[in-house]
Amino acid sequence: MNLPDPGRSGSFAQSVHEIRALVGREAFVTDWVQLTQRHIDLFAQATGDFQWIHVDVERSRQQSPYGSTIAHGFLTLSLLGQFYERHMSLPFCEMGLNYGLNKVRFTHPVPADSRVRGRFVLAQLQDIAGGLQLTFGVTLEIEGQERPACIAESVVRQYFLAQVPPKP
Repeated sequence: MNLPDPGRSGSFAQSVHEIRALVGREAFVTDWVQLTQRHIDLFAQATGDFQWIHVDVERSRQQSPYGSTIAHGFLTLSLLGQFYERHMSLPFCEMGLNYGLNKVRFTHPVPADSRVRGRFVLAQLQDIAGGLQLTFGVTLEIEGQERPACIAESVVRQYFLAQVPPKP
């Protein structure tokens, strides 16, 4: 059996059978995404979290133990949405939902202008009414850094294409 290329964008699987074969295995690895100060500032505006370690470049350069501003942990975690969008365009499903998180740990700060990518292991697959529930072990890596930025257990639901009844 040929397994999908984990680095490819689009759909990490073409069938339910392919997804079932990936349980316990790495399903996909994303491309690197750069988190710039602009991303950090926009996230601060959207959430109201203006902690100086995120938005005050000069103070962070002088006083932060990291020597620069760092991305919000939740900004880093929010990358999961774009990673799912790019890699879970399952051709047999019409809709996907973020169902939640079972566990999240922010294990290393992400300095501004760092590049981050996601590594997704399909830990569990459940059949649900009208679709599938997928639980991924996600590691958000920082380029050039041994420790990951974040480790999370993420649960998503994918709903099958609606069955259109035949016309009379």
